[in-house]
Parts: sequence; C-alpha cells; structure tokens
Amino acid sequence: MTEPSTPRKKPFLYVVVCACGVAGDVGKLIAAAQERHWDVGIIATPQGLGFLDVESIEARTGYPVRSAWRTPGEARPLPPADAIAVAPASFNTINKWAAGIADTLALGVLCEAFGMGIPTAVLPYLNAAQAAHPAYAQNLNRLREMDVLIGSYEPHLPKAGGGADRYRWEEALGLLEPHLRRRTPGRRL
Repeated sequence: MTEPSTPRKKPFLYVVVCACGVAGDVGKLIAAAQERHWDVGIIATPQGLGFLDVESIEARTGYPVRSAWRTPGEARPLPPADAIAVAPASFNTINKWAAGIADTLALGVLCEAFGMGIPTAVLPYLNAAQAAHPAYAQNLNRLREMDVLIGSYEPHLPKAGGGADRYRWEEALGLLEPHLRRRTPGRRL
C-alpha cells in the first residue's frame, strides 16, 4: 500500500469523507467508481473516520484510509489525485474549505487541489437548519467561483437525519468525468 512506481492506466479518485449520517455508505461510491475503471483512495476527516469500516474500505480499495498528515520522509500512501469527490460533505467542512482553513489533512488536500487545478466535486449532506445559515450559501457560491462542482442533494429535516435514500453517490462521478478528460492524469498532491 505504497506509492506505485509504474504509471497507472486508471484515473485516481480521492474521496474525502466527512462525519455525516450517510458516510458509512461510501462503499456505494467506491463500487461505482471502480465499475467505471477508477482507482480510489479515501481521506476521512478526523471525525468522519469513526463513521467508516476502515478495514473493509482498505480491502476494497487496496489503499490505506488516510486521516492524518504523514510524517517527514514517510512515503506517500496514495497516488496523486486526478479528481476529488467530497462525499458526504458536512456543513463544517464546506464552510472551512471555502474559507481556506486547512487544519486537517482532508481540508489541506481540498485547499491545495484548487491551486493544482484538480477537478473537485462536492456532494453536501446537511440539515435544513444548517443550510439556512447565511454562511452556507455564501460558501457554496465561493466554491462555485473556485470551479468546484456542486451536487444536487436537498437538505433533510433537522434532528431527523435521513435522506440516505436520496443521496446520489454516483452524481460525483457524473460531475467529474467530463472535466477529467481535459487534464493530464496524476498531478501530485
């Protein structure tokens, strides 16, 4: 599970997973991406890590789930990203990312991706009370200005959770694939 030394033929997708009720279903996105001939690596927010079956994801992808910064001199555990999907994306991550806050590995990767021109899609998952906060709409607009592709999820009711049946994991791939064809694979992150 270290950096490959031979060129890859498949595009590599980073999936940034936040602490959201549907995070445990990220396997749906992994499976859809693999069916479309992507390789996948998962980067979880520190809180999002607790929502995941890490062992199962690592077995499925062949790569370690990342959540913490690597130490100096440590090999890069994932190949460079050709595209990034933030799914599910929490209220907190969306707002911090748009503000340029990089206090976790996941946010650091997202903040760097903009400057590297890596196509990035975000599939929000939050409740209607959070979505009503003025910062959310402002920060979605800021992400759009950064050419981040925004998914279509409609917020669920507060304190009710839910929406898992309406969460369209594959939408991330549909948003990213047209942009992937326009760039050179394998930029280093």
